[in-house]
Amino acid sequence: MSTLITNIAELMTQDLEHRVLKDAAVVVEGERISWIGAAADAPAADDAVDAGGRAMLPGWVDSHSHLLFAGDRTAEFEARMAGEAYAAGGIAVTMNATRATSDFDLTRLAMGRVAEAVSQGTTYLETKTGYGLDIGNEARSARIAATVADQVTYLGAHLVPAGQDPEEYTDLVCGPMLDAVRPYVQWADVFCEEGAFTAEQSRRVLTACRDAGLGLRVHGNQLGEGPGVQLAVELGAASVDHVNYLAGHDVKALAASWSGWDAATGTGERGTVATCLPACDLSTRQPLAPARELLDAGVQVALASNCNPGTSYTSSMAFCVTTAVLQMHLSVHEAVRAATYGGALALHRESGSDADGERAVGSIAVGHRADLHLLNAPSATHLAYRPGMPLTYAVWRAGVRER
Repeated sequence: MSTLITNIAELMTQDLEHRVLKDAAVVVEGERISWIGAAADAPAADDAVDAGGRAMLPGWVDSHSHLLFAGDRTAEFEARMAGEAYAAGGIAVTMNATRATSDFDLTRLAMGRVAEAVSQGTTYLETKTGYGLDIGNEARSARIAATVADQVTYLGAHLVPAGQDPEEYTDLVCGPMLDAVRPYVQWADVFCEEGAFTAEQSRRVLTACRDAGLGLRVHGNQLGEGPGVQLAVELGAASVDHVNYLAGHDVKALAASWSGWDAATGTGERGTVATCLPACDLSTRQPLAPARELLDAGVQVALASNCNPGTSYTSSMAFCVTTAVLQMHLSVHEAVRAATYGGALALHRESGSDADGERAVGSIAVGHRADLHLLNAPSATHLAYRPGMPLTYAVWRAGVRER
C-alpha cells in the first residue's frame, strides 16, 4: 500500500544535504519513505493525502525522557519557584510513588505519556528506568519501558537510595541489577553529579555496562562544572546530557570527539552528542545549555524533552525547539535539526538499519522510516514565530497515521 502526500508548501528534510523543498510531495510505502521531490513530478500511488499547503518536518526524535514513574512533585516545583535551589534528592519521592504502583497502572501511565508525545509530533523516543532503584523495580521498569518506547536506557545509577552505602549500591548497579535489566535495554546512563554519583563510581557503572554490551549515555554538568563531559568523551558515550555548565576544555573535548566524523556524508566515527534539555533548564532556573557555542565549535547537538515529574514535566519537543530559537540563539533550521536528526544521532539511528532491520529516523529521505510531522502552518518558522500554539496537524509513525 502506497500513499502520496502532496501539496506540501515546505518540506524540511533534515537530510545530509539539509534540503528544504518547496511545493513538494512524499510517497510512503509500508513503513518507509519511497520517494520525495517536487509535487509536479510525484508518481502515482494507491492513496493520496492533500497536505493543504502546510509544512512537513521529520517526526521529533526525543532522545532523553523518563516516562516510567507515578505521582508528581508539584510541592517541589512550587518551592523551587519560591527560590529554593534544585537538588537531586527529589528523585526519592518519585521512587517511592513508583514502587507503590502496580504493573498495570505503571504501564497505563507510560502509554498515556507516549500517546501525548506522539500527538505533538514525536515519532521516536528513548526512555529510562531510574525510579525503581532496586533489582526488582528496575527490572520491572525496564520490562514495561520496552513495551512502550523505541529504545530503553538503564539508569539504576540515578541516585543512591537513602540508607544505602554508596559503594555497595554502586556494586549492585554494576552486578545483579544490571543482569536483571539487561534483556530489556540498549543503553546505560549515570547521573554523574555532586549529590548523586562521583566520577569514579560513574566510571565503574559505565565500564560494567559497556562490558555487558550496552551503549553509554551520561547525565553531566547540570548543576555545575564537573567530570561528566570528560568522562563521557573518554568512554565514548553516545551522548552527554544537560551540559549547562561547560568549561573551555569541555567544549574542546566534545568537538574533538567528532574529528573522525564526516557530517556531509554521515560517515566515520561518531563522537559524543551534547544533548540540551531547555525545558528542564527553565523549570530548574539553571542557565540554558550553551547550544550556540557548541554548534559553533563543531559539536553535534540534540534537543530532548527530559520529560520527568521533577524538573521537566513536558513531552513537548516543539516547546524545546521554540526555546532554542528564542533564547538559545539557534536558527529554526538548527533547532529542528537538533530535535530530529540530532536526537537520532544521539541514539545511533540516523542512518542505515540495524540487525533487526530498524530503519533510520530523524530525517526525510528515501529508505528511511516514514516518521512525518505535518504542521498547521506554511513553514517551520511558525514553531518559534507563534510560540505555544498547537501546530501539529498530522503525524505518521512508521508509515501509520497516528493523528
